[in-house]
Amino acid sequence: MSPAALAETAYDAQSGASPARRIGVIGAGASGLCAAKHLLEVGLDVTVFEIGTQVGGLWCYMNDSGRSSAYRTLHINTAKNVTNFSDFLFAEEVQRFPSHEDMYAYLKSYAEHFGVTEHIRFNSEVTELIPLFEPGKQDPKWRITTVDGDEHVFDAVCVCTGHLTKPVHVPEFRNGFTGTYMHSHDYKEPESMVGKRVCVVGIGNSAVDVASDICVNARRCVLVARSGVWIAPKMVFGVAFTDLTDWFMKPWMPAWLRKRLLVFLIWCVHGKPERLGLPPVIERVHATSSGTVVNDIAYRRIEVKHGVDRIEGRKIRFTDGTSDEFDILVAATGYLIDLPFLSEEIVPRANNRIRLWKRVIPPEWPGLYFVGMLNVVSHSNLWAYEHQVRWLREFILGNAATPSVEEMNRDNDAKDSYIAEEFKRTIRHTIEEEPIRYFPELRKALKAAKRRARRRGRGRGANDA
Repeated sequence: MSPAALAETAYDAQSGASPARRIGVIGAGASGLCAAKHLLEVGLDVTVFEIGTQVGGLWCYMNDSGRSSAYRTLHINTAKNVTNFSDFLFAEEVQRFPSHEDMYAYLKSYAEHFGVTEHIRFNSEVTELIPLFEPGKQDPKWRITTVDGDEHVFDAVCVCTGHLTKPVHVPEFRNGFTGTYMHSHDYKEPESMVGKRVCVVGIGNSAVDVASDICVNARRCVLVARSGVWIAPKMVFGVAFTDLTDWFMKPWMPAWLRKRLLVFLIWCVHGKPERLGLPPVIERVHATSSGTVVNDIAYRRIEVKHGVDRIEGRKIRFTDGTSDEFDILVAATGYLIDLPFLSEEIVPRANNRIRLWKRVIPPEWPGLYFVGMLNVVSHSNLWAYEHQVRWLREFILGNAATPSVEEMNRDNDAKDSYIAEEFKRTIRHTIEEEPIRYFPELRKALKAAKRRARRRGRGRGANDA
């Protein structure tokens, strides 16, 4: 069946019988471009709304959208061969760990190659997304309003704005420190730190990258690690660490063995975190990746502290009883899920928890989909976007139907319980996903959803599914 013919048979299987022809996509970052590409290729009418003038989202350095957290020396943490989309590879000459320039060029080329660019409305910030239907009684219709007052009605909408745009500010840091305060989101280049006494709070990827970036030229650099974390190297025995983790993501390998092997590899390269002065790893957290910070700590270009006791003007007192004055405080304290255009009554996100069936579908609201609202463990986010988009496309086309709202909510409850048991209970870990579990989950759910759609008399025949 041709893409055009396939689109002609499209039904929103979540709610009823209207063809889902017009699709709105909010965001032209990696997830939004991926969504638009895969929806366009089956003949759907797609419009992408982008707040700024560039594609690429956070990978566009100094993006005029104001949403990018990219800094000048930023490189992606996954090797390029496990980062690119499956149908559009990086050029051979691109370095093993692409820079933000490489990522931006790649995403721009992706959009142009697949004809997505001409479907993007730039300078079109979405200010409101509201339903124009009653779930279960009417066919889904969603209205997007942009900053210029224009209104657009769609059969389905994909929200692709990510979860790294609203920084978490600790009031004590922001209001109590009288030197220069900034969140890592606003850090761009090391020149502003030359000769300064800098304290970086956090132990995630941004924190260690910023600390390593500034420590050579700063007068002093202190890294505050409030909890233990394994710091994964970029390379192990001449092989990219993410190539090894990708190999370990095999269904036949027991989870306990996979975890032990990964920890063993990190230990072989970096040793125990305690030997670097870092807190011990007690709870499972999202691993940090860095090819430089361990050496910087070993060479004492970076000092490690375990916590901030209190702040007195420019003076920071640490939990070990020491204190000193600093010129700059960089808070790498994470992000909150931010959907300013969408009411919390439609999609609640209290405590940074957003309940989406399979990280994609809000159970109570047909025709609304999310791409990229997850944090992938030991893998590339781009691969996850591709899995999600191919999955949700079947629902838009009517070849798959969701289970009941009650069943989806039970599934969400089970997911929340697993995350709470498996990971440290912080706002960072509310949307964690392990590819070895998540991708098979999507496949299994889609098979059941296709059977459900056929029983309801929608979608393609069994031989076409």
